[in-house]
Amino acid sequence: MALLRLLSEILTDCTRREIPAPHHPRPEAWSRTDVTAAWLGHATVLLNFRGMMILTDPVFLARVGFRLWPLTIGPKRYVKCALRPEELPPIDLVLMSHAHMDHMDLASLSFLQPDCVVITAGATADVFQRIPFRQVIEVDWDETRLVETSNGAITITGRRLRHWGARTRTDTHRRYNAFVLERDGVRICFAGDTARTDASHLAAQGPIDLFIVPIGAYRPWIESHCTPEEAVEMANEAEAQYLLPIHHQTFRLSSEPMMEPITRFQSALASQPHRIALTDIGQTFVLPAGTQPSQAPAVKQHSSA
Repeated sequence: MALLRLLSEILTDCTRREIPAPHHPRPEAWSRTDVTAAWLGHATVLLNFRGMMILTDPVFLARVGFRLWPLTIGPKRYVKCALRPEELPPIDLVLMSHAHMDHMDLASLSFLQPDCVVITAGATADVFQRIPFRQVIEVDWDETRLVETSNGAITITGRRLRHWGARTRTDTHRRYNAFVLERDGVRICFAGDTARTDASHLAAQGPIDLFIVPIGAYRPWIESHCTPEEAVEMANEAEAQYLLPIHHQTFRLSSEPMMEPITRFQSALASQPHRIALTDIGQTFVLPAGTQPSQAPAVKQHSSA
């Protein structure tokens, strides 16, 4: 019976169609003087950091996992990527948080221009050997690099949170990163994937203006992924003013209902809804001009998965 149920689930997944993203970003209309972020789905965010275009953990295709051409063995999207690769603006910088296949998807990366600068976690650059990017830079924990792009310079610091980086479960030497980006006095943190841990060190160079934080896949994977409430607690420790929730609504990677993470996230910030940058795939957030982050008050802790 278990085998029949599994086969039925596989067949249903194969025939299920992805639904379109509820919103469609228009990066061609973004101002180069703003800080703009659009969530494309899962952990993929398109950032306009005052004229510098940055893409996080790019995943565009219907499935992620082991690719045995023409098949991919792995989870299928529920919602399409909010932008097709050909709709992206020229990308200056790509941030890769770790080598898990739902974050480091080589087929998706092959759509990007070779002149991108790729910033990746320690001991992961070898994964890119067959993709001819101009420059792949490993940034280790607590390492800061000044990175030059065709649209200016940016300071990037790698930070350790709580996750794991193996791509095939045996390559346990691979690292996993959060990245803190700083330009013109504005700080953005891309947390990638993390379980609950002390995030106060993310504000070592100053409070975070925009915290891109995962909120899903916590049941039963609580040792690797934080709950929505824990994500808010970590944002408060990082002195983050605005939160952009990722890692939900796209793939079914765990047993919680698809909409539960964002519902719980909104509830955790019910007294501060203005701090939520966006909630739906494809939405766009513009960081208010003159943002001055300050320590946000802690919310009631709620860590149950």
